[in-house]
Amino acid sequence: MNHNHLVFGAGLIGCYLGGAIALSGQSVRLLCRAKIQKNLQDGIKLTDYLGHQALINSIQFCQAIEQGATPFGIIWLTVKCTDVATACEQMQCFVDTHTRIICCQNGLGSEQIVKQAFPHNQVLRAMVPFNVVEMDKGHFHRGSAGTLTIESDNCEEQFVEQLIAQINSDLLPVESSADMDSLLWAKLQLNLGNSVNALADIPVKAMLEQRGYRLVVAGLMKELLAVTKAKNIVLPKVTAVPAQLIPYILRLPNILFKRVANQMLAIDPNVKTSMWWDLSRGKATEIDHLNGAVVQAGDRLNISCPANQKIISLIKSIQHGEVNAPKRPISAEQLYQLVFSEQN
Repeated sequence: MNHNHLVFGAGLIGCYLGGAIALSGQSVRLLCRAKIQKNLQDGIKLTDYLGHQALINSIQFCQAIEQGATPFGIIWLTVKCTDVATACEQMQCFVDTHTRIICCQNGLGSEQIVKQAFPHNQVLRAMVPFNVVEMDKGHFHRGSAGTLTIESDNCEEQFVEQLIAQINSDLLPVESSADMDSLLWAKLQLNLGNSVNALADIPVKAMLEQRGYRLVVAGLMKELLAVTKAKNIVLPKVTAVPAQLIPYILRLPNILFKRVANQMLAIDPNVKTSMWWDLSRGKATEIDHLNGAVVQAGDRLNISCPANQKIISLIKSIQHGEVNAPKRPISAEQLYQLVFSEQN
């Protein structure tokens, strides 16, 4: 069965996702900013770190508000957490009772906004584990490993498996999960490094090659693991290494880290995180939905998360242009001192 898809808020991830869905023969339209649409007039080129590539010569678009718009069968919501509420208002004309909405946000909890806006629709979560960079106009490159995972429950299991069979490909590996809560906490553990990358102001691979930055990320993860343990959440493996071992590996000296962390370093050298892009462009970041989610959960459990709280403070001070905000790039040594000096 061929579904009509709308990728709503197509940025880096959304354009890559839309292009990959189009390759599968599905009907897909993108809703994106005018500048992005202009860059896609000649189509989309997709590549990945494994050498796969494809060209989509023609891309269909739609506008945020269309008179007499035809509802879509599937809407992939790819906006940032901070834009979900606004997106729900703009999506109204594209939704009917049969529309399924797939939320592709980082962090925790933003799907509740969608469920409140569309209480009669099936709302599913998706976990996007890979990074995408735009190498040139219309050329989107998946720079790291990972499988797009879509939430599956008893009601939607058949639909989700059918969808996966239709869109799964080398460029877009897809699978399902019946336990998205645990999976999203595991993804959140990895996303805690987004804020460090934004403060370091360098590509992710270069950041991971410096032990000082890794020590900060390990400290953030340690607090998350304390929270998930208290919540009795068993984190699934989303990398080759079990969640509990990742902080130990990050703390290794550089020479040992490079020997045992080949997959962590199997990242395109150009990749930077979405929070780096937001902070660099003066936009609101997703810090409250990432590190903030750890702090909020810790507060409810009476578990202190001072490293995550300090990182939140640093990001917001830069974001708001405060006089005493540190200047980027923040070196590994300086960031370590800023995060942990008060704890020692």
